[in-house]
Amino acid sequence: MARMVHCVKLGKEAEGLERPPLKGELGQRLYDNVSKEAWELWKAHSTMVVNEYRLELGTPQATKIWLAELDKFFFGDGSQLPEGYVPPENAPGGDPEPG
Repeated sequence: MARMVHCVKLGKEAEGLERPPLKGELGQRLYDNVSKEAWELWKAHSTMVVNEYRLELGTPQATKIWLAELDKFFFGDGSQLPEGYVPPENAPGGDPEPG
């Protein structure tokens, strides 16, 4: 039987993560309060954050920014899109909308 949590991001009961996604206190907090579905949303948002902020993963500064955005995404006022961000489907030269 799946472990259920009250997901802080979705505001509902949902299937929880199988294990903490990070080490330490933050990892446990995520495990206790975030659903699999919400974690998938974060993974997609995280990719955008890394690309738009041009983070060099593995550096202390990039890790600090990434963790701050993760905390805001789940426990704060939400991770904001970078100023001037245009989603890929709306970007100049992007794929046209299916029609």
